[in-house]
Amino acid sequence: MATIPEIQSMALGLPAREQLKLAAELLRTSTPAIEVQEVLIEAARRDEEWQAGTIAPLSENEFWSGIERRGHP
Repeated sequence: MATIPEIQSMALGLPAREQLKLAAELLRTSTPAIEVQEVLIEAARRDEEWQAGTIAPLSENEFWSGIERRGHP
């Protein structure tokens, strides 16, 4: 069986259209790590905290800084 780096290398060697097809299929068949309902409950909880003034919203710079720390562009 091929390793993840080997599979990644092969996938990156595909034409762009085939890469997109592969990515779409992987996303379609993947089991979400978190359920949508859980996300909505957490969003509602955080909104309530913000409305009550117990937490402060992030600035745009703080938001993007947090995203970049997690390895995203």
